[in-house]
Amino acid sequence: MKPSTNRMLTRIKAVYMYINKKGTVTTQDLVDEFGITPRTIQRDLNVLAYNDLVQSPSRGQWTTTQKKVKMSS
Repeated sequence: MKPSTNRMLTRIKAVYMYINKKGTVTTQDLVDEFGITPRTIQRDLNVLAYNDLVQSPSRGQWTTTQKKVKMSS
């Protein structure tokens, strides 16, 4: 796996875990927490949403879904 792909997957996992821990977060919360651009965080959220791991009940706010996730290191 390319190093850039590994970094992206690690970041997406961290984003998911952060949302899961906090409950509901805004896109701006994620930008501030991870120090990345809004566009990058939106791409990460799109990956999570595509896999039915997060949802946006109202514009710009994110929560995790009830889908079971098996976490590995």
